[in-house]
Amino acid sequence: MPAVENVSVAIVREKPEGEEWNVYLVNLRGEELKNVLITSTGYGDIDGTPKKTSTLRHFFAAVPPNSYEKVEPIMEYTFGLSNEYWVSFSIGEQMYDKRYVFLPETIQESNFTQVPIIGKKGVMIK
Repeated sequence: MPAVENVSVAIVREKPEGEEWNVYLVNLRGEELKNVLITSTGYGDIDGTPKKTSTLRHFFAAVPPNSYEKVEPIMEYTFGLSNEYWVSFSIGEQMYDKRYVFLPETIQESNFTQVPIIGKKGVMIK
Protein backbone atom coordinates (compact mmCIF):
# COMPACT_ATOMS: atom_id res chain seq x y z
CA MET A 1 0.00 0.00 0.00
CA PRO A 2 1.30 3.48 -0.77
CA ALA A 3 2.17 5.87 2.06
CA VAL A 4 -0.52 8.29 3.20
CA GLU A 5 0.53 11.90 2.72
CA ASN A 6 -1.27 15.17 3.42
CA VAL A 7 -4.08 13.57 5.41
CA SER A 8 -4.09 14.42 9.12
CA VAL A 9 -6.06 13.80 12.27
CA ALA A 10 -6.35 16.73 14.67
CA ILE A 11 -7.79 17.13 18.14
CA VAL A 12 -8.98 20.70 18.55
CA ARG A 13 -10.16 22.70 21.55
CA GLU A 14 -13.16 24.54 20.15
CA LYS A 15 -12.73 27.70 22.25
CA PRO A 16 -9.47 28.98 23.76
CA GLU A 17 -10.60 28.47 27.36
CA GLY A 18 -13.33 25.91 26.68
CA GLU A 19 -13.73 22.28 27.65
CA GLU A 20 -15.22 21.19 24.32
CA TRP A 21 -12.83 19.11 22.19
CA ASN A 22 -13.43 17.52 18.79
CA VAL A 23 -11.52 15.17 16.51
CA TYR A 24 -11.19 16.15 12.85
CA LEU A 25 -9.96 14.48 9.69
CA VAL A 26 -8.08 17.07 7.63
CA ASN A 27 -7.63 16.50 3.89
CA LEU A 28 -4.66 18.64 2.83
CA ARG A 29 -4.54 16.99 -0.59
CA GLY A 30 -5.72 18.52 -3.83
CA GLU A 31 -7.96 15.53 -4.48
CA GLU A 32 -11.09 14.06 -2.93
CA LEU A 33 -10.93 11.19 -0.45
CA LYS A 34 -13.66 8.62 -1.07
CA ASN A 35 -15.23 5.92 1.10
CA VAL A 36 -13.48 7.15 4.24
CA LEU A 37 -13.75 4.75 7.18
CA ILE A 38 -12.39 5.78 10.58
CA THR A 39 -12.31 3.58 13.66
CA SER A 40 -11.45 5.14 16.99
CA THR A 41 -10.56 3.64 20.33
CA GLY A 42 -8.73 4.60 23.50
CA TYR A 43 -6.59 2.26 25.60
CA GLY A 44 -3.99 2.28 28.37
CA ASP A 45 -3.70 2.59 32.15
CA ILE A 46 -5.05 5.30 34.41
CA ASP A 47 -3.75 5.20 37.98
CA GLY A 48 -2.49 1.63 37.38
CA THR A 49 -5.87 0.37 36.20
CA PRO A 50 -6.24 -0.85 32.60
CA LYS A 51 -8.86 1.14 30.67
CA LYS A 52 -10.32 0.79 27.19
CA THR A 53 -12.98 2.89 25.50
CA SER A 54 -15.60 1.62 23.12
CA THR A 55 -14.54 1.28 19.50
CA LEU A 56 -16.47 3.70 17.30
CA ARG A 57 -16.74 3.64 13.52
CA HIS A 58 -17.38 6.62 11.27
CA PHE A 59 -17.98 6.73 7.52
CA PHE A 60 -17.81 9.63 5.07
CA ALA A 61 -18.72 9.00 1.42
CA ALA A 62 -16.34 11.78 0.37
CA VAL A 63 -14.06 14.41 1.89
CA PRO A 64 -13.44 17.20 -0.67
CA PRO A 65 -9.93 18.47 -1.45
CA ASN A 66 -8.45 20.90 1.09
CA SER A 67 -11.27 20.44 3.58
CA TYR A 68 -12.07 18.69 6.84
CA GLU A 69 -14.74 16.60 8.53
CA LYS A 70 -15.57 16.52 12.22
CA VAL A 71 -15.21 12.89 13.29
CA GLU A 72 -16.36 12.90 16.92
CA PRO A 73 -16.20 14.76 20.22
CA ILE A 74 -13.52 13.62 22.66
CA MET A 75 -13.65 13.93 26.44
CA GLU A 76 -10.68 15.29 28.41
CA TYR A 77 -10.62 12.32 30.78
CA THR A 78 -9.43 10.14 27.86
CA PHE A 79 -6.29 12.26 27.31
CA GLY A 80 -4.41 9.97 29.73
CA LEU A 81 -4.99 7.09 27.30
CA SER A 82 -3.56 6.36 23.87
CA ASN A 83 -6.27 7.56 21.47
CA GLU A 84 -6.07 5.68 18.17
CA TYR A 85 -7.71 6.60 14.85
CA TRP A 86 -7.41 4.11 12.01
CA VAL A 87 -8.20 5.87 8.72
CA SER A 88 -8.89 4.07 5.42
CA PHE A 89 -9.92 5.73 2.17
CA SER A 90 -9.56 5.54 -1.59
CA ILE A 91 -8.37 7.93 -4.26
CA GLY A 92 -9.36 6.66 -7.67
CA GLU A 93 -8.80 2.89 -7.63
CA GLN A 94 -6.05 3.04 -4.97
CA MET A 95 -6.78 2.22 -1.30
CA TYR A 96 -4.91 3.96 1.53
CA ASP A 97 -4.68 3.10 5.20
CA LYS A 98 -3.00 4.79 8.18
CA ARG A 99 -3.03 4.52 11.96
CA TYR A 100 -2.80 7.77 13.96
CA VAL A 101 -2.12 7.47 17.71
CA PHE A 102 -2.21 10.34 20.18
CA LEU A 103 -0.06 9.05 23.05
CA PRO A 104 -1.07 9.63 26.69
CA GLU A 105 -0.75 13.22 27.89
CA THR A 106 0.22 14.60 24.43
CA ILE A 107 -3.08 16.43 24.01
CA GLN A 108 -2.07 19.56 25.88
CA GLU A 109 -1.56 23.22 25.13
CA SER A 110 2.25 22.96 24.97
CA ASN A 111 1.80 20.73 21.89
CA PHE A 112 -0.74 22.97 20.12
CA THR A 113 -0.22 24.06 16.56
CA GLN A 114 -2.40 26.04 14.19
CA VAL A 115 -4.42 23.38 12.36
CA PRO A 116 -4.55 24.22 8.64
CA ILE A 117 -7.94 24.70 6.96
CA ILE A 118 -9.80 24.49 10.31
CA GLY A 119 -8.07 27.66 11.54
CA LYS A 120 -8.06 26.65 15.21
CA LYS A 121 -5.36 25.46 17.56
CA GLY A 122 -4.97 21.83 18.49
CA VAL A 123 -2.74 18.78 18.36
CA MET A 124 -2.29 17.32 14.88
CA ILE A 125 -0.69 14.15 13.54
CA LYS A 126 0.29 14.12 9.86
